Amino acid sequence: MIARSAPRIFVSAGEPSGDLHAAAVIRALLARHPDATIEALGGPHMEAAGAGLRYRMEGLAAFGLVEVVSKLGAHLRLLRALREDFRAGRYDLVILIDYPGFHVRVAEAARAAGTKVLYYIAPQLWAWRPGRARRLAAAVDRLAVVLPFEQTFFGRLGLRSHYVGHPLIDRAPLPEREEARVRLGVAGGERVLGLFPGSRAQEVRRLWVPFRDAALQLLREGGCDRVLVAATPDGAYPAAGPLVLIRDDPGGVLAAADAILAKSGTTTLEAALADRPMVVAYKVHPVTYGMFQRLRTVRWVSLVNLVAEREVVPEMLQERAEAGPLAAALRPLLDPTDPRTVAQREGLALVRRRLGEPGATTRVVALADELLGP
Repeated sequence: MIARSAPRIFVSAGEPSGDLHAAAVIRALLARHPDATIEALGGPHMEAAGAGLRYRMEGLAAFGLVEVVSKLGAHLRLLRALREDFRAGRYDLVILIDYPGFHVRVAEAARAAGTKVLYYIAPQLWAWRPGRARRLAAAVDRLAVVLPFEQTFFGRLGLRSHYVGHPLIDRAPLPEREEARVRLGVAGGERVLGLFPGSRAQEVRRLWVPFRDAALQLLREGGCDRVLVAATPDGAYPAAGPLVLIRDDPGGVLAAADAILAKSGTTTLEAALADRPMVVAYKVHPVTYGMFQRLRTVRWVSLVNLVAEREVVPEMLQERAEAGPLAAALRPLLDPTDPRTVAQREGLALVRRRLGEPGATTRVVALADELLGP
């Protein structure tokens, strides 16, 4: 029998959440194939997991049609470099994680060069670009989806996908509530509001002022006693006043909070898993939002509501993402006995049931093994 040569794998993630998910995949791949060469487009978590960072993701991430234009040159240069890598036969397998738009083009470039492609955490084409799903399917060999309704969506188009469960379920549990509160200097009886204005600089710029002002309003009126902000290490949060910036412990902020105000994204699923009542908000450039409104095919924006298939959490978008409406939506959620809080927690329990069982990363590596062959 001829022994299989050590696999050469390229793993790509373009933003912080993908960096975390990719790191788990890289660790599992190296446990399965200790002799593998794994190179990456990614960040610090992927590097710590054992990948060699051939390209760094810093400065790439952007959301929205208008916002992406400013990053177009960097993406085109990177795509040209990757095409050369693929044409040179540098890799046996490419694993792409989330990061829509760019990664679909990377998949097409790899496929054109004869390199196998596994796409993990499918682009949210069901939200506003369902017509591009066939383009994606034509460019990948395996498509691993993490939300239960995604398999149904792709199936309706006659496209095969593999539901692997959500990787958040495999993450280490949050600290206990009281442990987190002690660590963050919160007194036992204080009502705590957690703010999660995002990890991208452009998100923070758009959301910080309304998030801050809503929290200050609730503090003034006695709706909460303390506000903790899940801040990025280098983010700017002007005029924070009594709001406490926690720059290195988002899990602690989530564990310590009674309710949270979060930008739309993966944080909302983390909050659902932690059973934390929440309000979800988002703002993009008005032109981007106008185009999204014309193209969107789903009723909700937040992942929590999409998984539940009904409105569980309030969604405050664009002009509704201002201090007054945000404070009004948060006010009842800081009271655990309020009927709206009780009803939301019932919905969050439904979301937890629907997110699947642990083992997403193991299932992804099994798909990678199929593509690497015997």
